[in-house]
Amino acid sequence: MRNIMKLTIIIVAVIISVTAFIVEYMNKSLSDEVVEEKSDQERAEEYAKKMKPRIEEDLRESDIHGFIKKITFKNQVTINPMGHIMIRGYINDDPERFGFEALLRYESDKVDSMSYDPDLSDLFENWDDFDPQVKEDFLNSLSEKEREQYLKDIGEKK
Repeated sequence: MRNIMKLTIIIVAVIISVTAFIVEYMNKSLSDEVVEEKSDQERAEEYAKKMKPRIEEDLRESDIHGFIKKITFKNQVTINPMGHIMIRGYINDDPERFGFEALLRYESDKVDSMSYDPDLSDLFENWDDFDPQVKEDFLNSLSEKEREQYLKDIGEKK
């Protein structure tokens, strides 16, 4: 009977030890994953900082009318589910109308794609590529105030 009691105590001690080891291992694995996510975010932020001059260069190349006076980047850098790094910003202190988003692929050293708010996209339009009537139709779709502002923005009116 004493041997059975000793054997039971040993088995319980082994079970407790194995359980404690498993719990400790799982906690360490989970904390390693959290550290890895932080390091991915940190790497994305560092890469975004490195690529900001390239984004500015791309924006200025698109700005055929010389509209851009100031480029502002938002502090938020995100990683989308596809693994692309996204940087948002705006032009000339007007985040409501002249926002943009740059999509980067880590270590490609180029801007994969850019998207613009509609007003900003209109300012980058090269009307020489269109029939003059298309430009006139676009201008007629604007209110008089918007039309005047647009023509000022693209440098056709002072």
